[in-house]
Amino acid sequence: MPINFGKAEFVRSAGSKEQFLWDGLPQFAFAGRSNVGKSSVINRLLGRKNLAYVGASPGKTTQVNYYLVDRRAYLVDLPGYGYAKVPKTEKERWGRLMESYFQEAHITAGVLIVDARHKPTENDLTMHRWFRETGCPEIVVANKLDKLKKSQIEPALTLIWESLELAEKDRLLPFSAEKGTGKEELIQLLNSCIA
Repeated sequence: MPINFGKAEFVRSAGSKEQFLWDGLPQFAFAGRSNVGKSSVINRLLGRKNLAYVGASPGKTTQVNYYLVDRRAYLVDLPGYGYAKVPKTEKERWGRLMESYFQEAHITAGVLIVDARHKPTENDLTMHRWFRETGCPEIVVANKLDKLKKSQIEPALTLIWESLELAEKDRLLPFSAEKGTGKEELIQLLNSCIA
């Protein structure tokens, strides 16, 4: 029975590893840089406008946020990396928090969100390598597809594919949190991870 992504609730924000949730349910970890639209992708996926907080400026996700979906799995919104204009000490705190999440984590699948308009950043590559090296299944979501002209889409996806050195078995999903493009495909991929 597929998970119903329309049934979702916010469960908790974890600011330290003592607050992480490990109750045996599958966890889908959403990672990406600060201004890539992680929370917007989650909201689109869940069919909600503002369950995941979307800030006017990047870097509003400062903790590990858990959303329980259909009482059967968690979407885990991780703090964004890179761009946010916050003090260095805060960036370091996020880094430590992310590190401990990944050390402790029993991630069912990682969802790496990249910007379809740009070459993946060094931080994107680091995150991608972590998923690959730990054997964690990964879905790469190229968000902001709606910002590209039709003629730009194929070259943009090719650049992402080559930069991340994706193989035939890997999944690169064109997505638009704005328009909903790719939503059904992402739901199918996430469901297939726990089938």
